[in-house]
Amino acid sequence: MSALSQALAQYVAVRRALGTKLWEPARTLQQFVGFLEDRRARFITSELALQWAMLPNNVQRATWARRLSMVRRFAMWLSATDPRTQVPPARLISGRRRRNPPHIFTDHEVKQLMIEASRLSSATGLCARTYTTIIGLLASTGLRPGEVLTLARPDVDLQNGILLIRETKFGKSRFVPLHDSTRCALSDYAMRRDKVGICLQSEAFFVTEIGRPLSACTARRTFARISRATGLRAPKGPGQVGRGPRLQDFRHTFTTRKLVEWYRAGLDVERELPKLSTYLGHSDVTHTYWYISADPELLQLATKYLCGRRPGGDQ
Repeated sequence: MSALSQALAQYVAVRRALGTKLWEPARTLQQFVGFLEDRRARFITSELALQWAMLPNNVQRATWARRLSMVRRFAMWLSATDPRTQVPPARLISGRRRRNPPHIFTDHEVKQLMIEASRLSSATGLCARTYTTIIGLLASTGLRPGEVLTLARPDVDLQNGILLIRETKFGKSRFVPLHDSTRCALSDYAMRRDKVGICLQSEAFFVTEIGRPLSACTARRTFARISRATGLRAPKGPGQVGRGPRLQDFRHTFTTRKLVEWYRAGLDVERELPKLSTYLGHSDVTHTYWYISADPELLQLATKYLCGRRPGGDQ
């Protein structure tokens, strides 16, 4: 193991000891260290950091900036013990991350995605079952993809139909109740998963064909393939997933439908919104308000509702 690899392992261990999960940065920085080692570099330079950050093609500048920011934090830490380390200047790559407009799935699209997922081939047949269950769970609960992929078997109460979501995006844990049809689907998946005879190598609820936890990268790429097969994502060149609906968009769809349902029913959405915010695991209700501005139909309903509440407005 090179000195840079050892330094990275120590950096990740220290950050995690301080309470940061650091899953994605750890993987990304491993790629960066590999890039340096291929070039026989013994320490970080701003030039090499910039070259590596800008390697991906057909991405937003914000992606380059984010990659460089991970290197910058690592370099700042490493420079305390290795004075040769160059810390890339702040804002070396400018670029604000823009929120992608969400795709609101129709019932037909969700059905087609699940049908296509059921056609995924694998040695045990578990792959198809895994992705159809994940898509159904995301669509029916509005959970974050990361929350679904990190579910452990003890977190899934199949008898009472309750999920324990542990310390996610904002460090909050919460319980999520399941519809009975969703509970039955999870029970069926668990039964089939345990019957295929693979050696489960972790407590993860959703696993690969060899019993390991399903990674977020693999899940995103597989969903991109499924989306292309259904015509929801334009085909790209070899190895490219292109742009189109994401797993995260099931969360947008769930939230948008719930808000539209409330507006059409004439409920006081301002009073109901904190409940939805808590269910979704938001740290502040303002994060939930973003969904209203993200969907034209929902924004129109919200405007009509607010205008009706003003003095002199239509009741």
